[in-house]
Amino acid sequence: MKSADITPFFATLAAANPQPASELEYTSVFELLAAVLLSAQATDVSVNKATRRLFPMASTPQALLALGEERLADHIKTIGLYRSKARHLIQTCRILIEQHGGQVPRSRVALEALPGVGRKTANVVLNVAFGEPTMAVDTHIFRVGNRTGLAPGKTPLAVELQLDKRVPAPYRRDAHHWLILHGRYVCTARSPKCGVCQVRAWCDMGRKLPA
Repeated sequence: MKSADITPFFATLAAANPQPASELEYTSVFELLAAVLLSAQATDVSVNKATRRLFPMASTPQALLALGEERLADHIKTIGLYRSKARHLIQTCRILIEQHGGQVPRSRVALEALPGVGRKTANVVLNVAFGEPTMAVDTHIFRVGNRTGLAPGKTPLAVELQLDKRVPAPYRRDAHHWLILHGRYVCTARSPKCGVCQVRAWCDMGRKLPA
């Protein structure tokens, strides 16, 4: 994708969805952190289904710690890798209480030090909860970045660094939402919907397809 194509690409996505938001359900920064941690290798739909039962019962680090690992695992067993996620979430709750006063830290280093929290999860929390212009590269953004030519890279980090360089400042805060949603519903892994794609004109792959 040429540099001149990037602004109209994002302007079009922004016009179609001026206020994009995460599809995970949460009512606090801690609930967001927990939901994102649980969403690794799982769909937002499956996570929301589990947290609708979990969060009314335990929505703070203290309450989840009191619930215990076994009971937590039972509440999230419909989510993939639920046992390791339950263990990580309980460990994370303990660290939040002991080292951060029960609050989610606004620091990449502190977030990535939490069990089960990697760079992508930290970026989601920093962006969604604290409004920082971070790029949380998941499988959807990785695919869209490479297909469109917006941010080609062989690893999620390489794609993230390209996005950091290329996304214009006015679009940086919401860019990862637009790209995730675009990859989830339009630029899908199998049978991408190029015929209805609003940004096809600026996409490297889209331009190669017959009109």
